Parts: sequence; structure tokens; C-alpha cells
Amino acid sequence: MNFSAKLLSTCLSIFLAMFAAAQSPPPPAQTSDPTATALLSKSLAALNGNISVSDVTLSGTARRIAGSDDEAGTGVFKAIVSGASRMDLNLSSGQRSELQNLTAAFPTGAWSGPDGASHPIAFHNLLTEPVWFFPAFTIARRLSNSSYVATYVGHETHNGQAVEHVSVLQSSSTQDSPGAPTFQHLTQIDFFLDSTTLLPSAIAFNIHPDHNALLDIPTEIRFSDYRPVSGAQVSYRVQKFLNNSLILDFQADSATFNSGLTATSFSL
Repeated sequence: MNFSAKLLSTCLSIFLAMFAAAQSPPPPAQTSDPTATALLSKSLAALNGNISVSDVTLSGTARRIAGSDDEAGTGVFKAIVSGASRMDLNLSSGQRSELQNLTAAFPTGAWSGPDGASHPIAFHNLLTEPVWFFPAFTIARRLSNSSYVATYVGHETHNGQAVEHVSVLQSSSTQDSPGAPTFQHLTQIDFFLDSTTLLPSAIAFNIHPDHNALLDIPTEIRFSDYRPVSGAQVSYRVQKFLNNSLILDFQADSATFNSGLTATSFSL
């Protein structure tokens, strides 16, 4: 077979393969495990009680640890159920803020330190959960959006506590780029629900360096000191761990619901 014939044969093989792929049915849509959905629904009911919460403000004391820096001060955390949050810490070194907003057409986020300079949060770090400090909103957004797929991992012990482990990720119809992390992986978040009360004891997800979405940095939020507020249950202590090291310890003094916060309150 001469070169031209080989080339024609190769091109024909590629064309036939592409045609066959085009005719193949799309992969079946992912669906949530009914057990996982039921557990999340019961957890949300336990959190919300008999009221409907659209926004929340938590105020209290905060401790921030970053390497040799260990400082204390006050903190205010605000959020709306549709997916926007703001954290303001007033510490001995100055004010630190973080804002995330998924309610616009394109997710936005930024953080600032004592110098006041604003730094954008990388897009791939906006895909897990902006309201990580208030689990009722974290669960509610996933139950209200059919693109989220929940899986029941099982009954286990986490941080010495008996929990029900549920993993949730967001499905996507778009093709992931070769060599890039999948959208499902970037949106995955794991819930650890107290086996008795079903109140969240922790959630876990990964963040990534700004320029390397392939590198996972484990992040865990732990919830404790639940107290009743207007019929709902609120975790008054929220601890944030990065790579298994405590970086933020927040103790709320007060929790306020439905004060009228809107998406415009979380504009950059």
C-alpha cells in the first residue's frame, strides 16, 4: 500500500470513529441516592425548625492562626440562602474580609487584608460553598438544584463522633478539558451528619492554589455548640481547618435571621 492509500485509509478510520462517537447516546444522567437526599432533607428540617430563613448574620469573637501569627478579635459573618456570603474579621493586625457571591451570572469573590487591597478569589475556589459557616444554606442550595447529585457514603465515625456521611457534587453536561480537574471534583462537598440529631457536625471540601486547580488542599469546617434561635438550630462555634490545621475559630455571641440582606449587599 502506497503512502496516499495509507493516508486515505487512516483518514477514513478517523472519520468512522468520529461518526460512531457522534451517534453514541450521551452518558446517562446522574441521579441522587434516595437515602442521601432523605438524610439531607431531615438535616435541613432539624436546622430550620419551624421557620424559613433567607438571610443570617452571626456576630462574635474570632481567633485566626496562620503560621506563627495567632491573633484574636471580633468577627461578623453574613449570608443569603441563594449563595452569597461576607466575612469581616477585626483583629489585632487589622481588618480582614472575604466575600463570595454565586448569585450573579458569573461567580465572583475577593479577599482583603489589613492593607485594604482587594485580591480576587480564583474561579475554581468559588465552586464548592460560599456559605461554609452556616450549614442550613449549604444544604438548602443543594436540595433546591437538580444538578447536584447526592450519594450516601455510609455510617462511620468522624472526629470521634458517630455520623452519616453524604457526598454531594454538581453534574455538568459540558466536556472537561484534558488534563484539567473535573467539574464534579471541583464542586464536591462531604457532609457529616450527627447520627442521632442529623445536625451537621462537619463539612469537608478541597480548595486549590490560584494557578493550580489540580492540587487539592483539604478543608474542613466543624460545627458545635448548637443553640435554638427563633425555633431554628444554629452552630455557635465554627472552626475552619486547612490541611488538618486550625486556621479560624469563631464563637458566636448572637445570630440574627431575615434582616433584609440582598444580593446587592455582597457586591465587590
